[in-house]
Order: sequence, then structure tokens, then C-alpha cells
Amino acid sequence: MAARRPRRRRNQQGRWLDELWYGRHPLSLLLVPLAWLFRLGVLLRRKLYAAGLLAIYHAPVPVIVVGNLTLGGSGKTPLVIWLAGYLRALGLRPGVVARGYGGRASRWPQQVRPDSDPVAVGDEAVIIARRARCPVAVAPDRGAAVAALLKHTDCNIIISDDGLQHYGLGRAVEIAVVDGVRRLGNARLLPAGPLREPPGRLREVDLIVTNGIAGRNEFAMKYVASNPVNLNRRGHSLPFAQFTGAPVHAVAGIGNPQRFFAMLRGLGLTIVPHAFADHHRFTPKDLEFGDEHPIFMTEKDAIKCEIFSPSRCWLVPITAELPEIFAQRLEELLKRGAHGQEAA
Repeated sequence: MAARRPRRRRNQQGRWLDELWYGRHPLSLLLVPLAWLFRLGVLLRRKLYAAGLLAIYHAPVPVIVVGNLTLGGSGKTPLVIWLAGYLRALGLRPGVVARGYGGRASRWPQQVRPDSDPVAVGDEAVIIARRARCPVAVAPDRGAAVAALLKHTDCNIIISDDGLQHYGLGRAVEIAVVDGVRRLGNARLLPAGPLREPPGRLREVDLIVTNGIAGRNEFAMKYVASNPVNLNRRGHSLPFAQFTGAPVHAVAGIGNPQRFFAMLRGLGLTIVPHAFADHHRFTPKDLEFGDEHPIFMTEKDAIKCEIFSPSRCWLVPITAELPEIFAQRLEELLKRGAHGQEAA
């Protein structure tokens, strides 16, 4: 019972933030003066980079930055994996850099491999290393990660995961990812809303990818779920139809757990949802639900649970699909050298 109380508190905190940033919570208005100060800091920082007072690392190869305006996940990692595959199909040699969010490595940059410890380098970086099949490096300083990648590999194009606000890294193409359901929430900056930059920033990026139904001048990204894979036996998978006769637990420690839950319901599953904070560090107690029903989880969460997961745990691999016109537009931008490798 004691283990469930912290879990309930985390869920309540998540719901409270959703109401504050994506609903009509009155506290949001009271926080608007702090949001103005945050906005001032954002604008000042950009001015310093534009004036050359803060250093910008310009890589000798093109850099594609994938990011978002909102705090929390919006679907960047599946897009990064898709981009790596697409660039490889063009005959390029892509590499990926990321912050290594949540990683506890004692020094940076870190080269990431499929068997790297997610505690050291971050869960998303390990997923990318496993799924993108290309070199990956992480560091809080993206420029340092790019330099390390170029020093140790033959990459000739770089994808930066979640680097839209990292103006210390020059970029050839900017791609912003938007949640198709929650969009920009109340459109206020932190802490009054979920935004890290003003909404107008979307007018400056080269491409907008929407995780869901796309708006005007946006490209829709669709998630396709593959058959669940058992965490204890990675070669063993079963169709979703095998799990439709009884409830299953759905575990998600991502930016928007409801997206994962809705996807499972759409596949015909009856789920018992368990939402955790984004980047939650799972323990065995988190997977104790008092029954023997199967447990479904995202790949991001499974990476942190595989060393202690019971045999009834299944990960759901996700693959991004994008329209052909998006690929064509991206190729045009790369040929054109959008932004001239500038930082903003």
C-alpha cells in the first residue's frame, strides 16, 4: 500500500500540471508575470547569440535539429529514428546527438551503443542507438557531442534530438514537432504554460511535424505499433489479438501517457492505465499490481525495466510514418542549405 501512495501522488501532480497548462486553471493567470520574465530571458539569450556574444559551434557537416516548443514529450524520438533511416536511404551517413536527459554519466560527451546503460546516458539515447542503427553521442553541450561524433565516426550529416532551443549549435534545417491533440496548451510560457519559447517561433522553423492531425502548413506523423515483444524473451512476440480477452496493465512514463493509452484502446485492448512522470526511474515495485495480467509499456520505459521485469511484461515498438511530400521537402531543404547553417 505504501508503494501505491507515491504513485498516486505522481499521477495527481501530472493531472494538476495538465490542468494548469492545458486547461483553464486560474493559477495560470497569476503566473503570467513570471512567464513575462521567462520570455524576456529567452529573447535576451537569442540576442546574445545573434550578436556573437555567445559562441556558436558550426559543424563541418549539415545539422538537422528536431525539437518542440512545449516542455515534455511530443514524439521527437520516433521522428529522429525515421530521419536516420531516410537519410541512410539517400546514401548519407547520419549520426544523432542528444542531451542524454536523465543520464548520470560522470563525464561528457558519451558515445551511446545499443547495450549502453540508460542510467548513464539516458533512456531515449539508448532507444535511438538500438533503432536508428547509426552512431549516437550525448552531452548537455550539443556542439561537444557533434564534435565527438565527427571525431570518432565517418558521419556526414547530424540529427540533433531536442535541440530547438540549443542555440549554441548551428543548424541547416529546423523541424518542430507538435502534439496534435494538446497543441501548445494555453499558449503561455513557463511557468504559466508549457512553452519554452513564444508561439511565433513556429513561423521560423523549416518544417512542422504534427503527431496526429496536422494543421495548415504542417505534416502529419502517424504512429504504427508493431506486435508486442516480451521483455524477457526479445525474440518472442505475439499479435495484439492474443491479449483482447482480458484486461492488461498499460504503463507509461512519457510526456503524454494518454497518447499511449489511447493507442492501445484503439487496438482493441481493455487497459488498466498507470501514468508516471516523464523519464520516471522505475523500480520493481512500480510493476506490482496485485494480479497476473500482462503489462504493456512503451519502449522508452521498457529499457529501464528490462533488468528486473517479470515475464508478463511486453514492450510495444512504435514506428513513425510520414507523408512522401515531407520527405521531398526535407530533401529540397538539404540541397538548398536552409538557414546557411546559422543558429537562428
